[in-house]
Amino acid sequence: MTCTGCLAKVQSLLSGVENITKLDIDLPNGTAAISMSKHVATSELQAALAAYPKYQLSELPHQHHAISSMLDDAEEAKSFLTTYKPVLLIFGYVGLLSLLIASLSGTFNGMLAMRVFMSGFFLVFSFFKMLDLNGFADSYSTYDIVAKKFRAWGFVYAFIELALGIAFALNFMPVVTNAITFAVMSISLIGVLQSVLNKRKIRCACLGAVFNLPMSTVTIIEDALMIAMSGVMLGLIV
Repeated sequence: MTCTGCLAKVQSLLSGVENITKLDIDLPNGTAAISMSKHVATSELQAALAAYPKYQLSELPHQHHAISSMLDDAEEAKSFLTTYKPVLLIFGYVGLLSLLIASLSGTFNGMLAMRVFMSGFFLVFSFFKMLDLNGFADSYSTYDIVAKKFRAWGFVYAFIELALGIAFALNFMPVVTNAITFAVMSISLIGVLQSVLNKRKIRCACLGAVFNLPMSTVTIIEDALMIAMSGVMLGLIV
């Protein structure tokens, strides 16, 4: 494998194999540590990659257990702040900007704060997805209920986020914009909830293929926050 797109594709293919609970791929070294709820034969993993012959998989005798153990220890050692630093910085920047703009008139405007926040959220997150659309689409198809069946939805979703970001910035057709946001993010949340509740250790595609963020309750909070804000704004507008 030579790129994040290849990495995401292999993750997508192997994560779909039954009893695979965790998959850690080391792109520079071309190795993977796979955790399973029940033993999965190497031949079964190879079969999952059969449709893409450029991806090959073989077992490393006497090494795979040690590699898995080291990766688990390293993951546990990483703090919450270290793991989610990109997301926390984005939320901090966008949140601060929203509060400042909403307070310019002297009285705090909650509707304006939410609109600016959602505009910044969608514009920033769509930007990172656009950096590697193929990689994002592959990652997204590992857990989203629509993208699992139609990979093209990953490409469409990135542009929907971009369009929503622009619409919120311009306050364009707020009822329609908030309704679409509520529907799209609710659908997205279903796949996130399924993955987290099933304790699947997979990559979150919220920031595209640029950052290797794990799927967790943080992802649930992201989607739920957008759903809540769009719902509140709809209620206040209608």
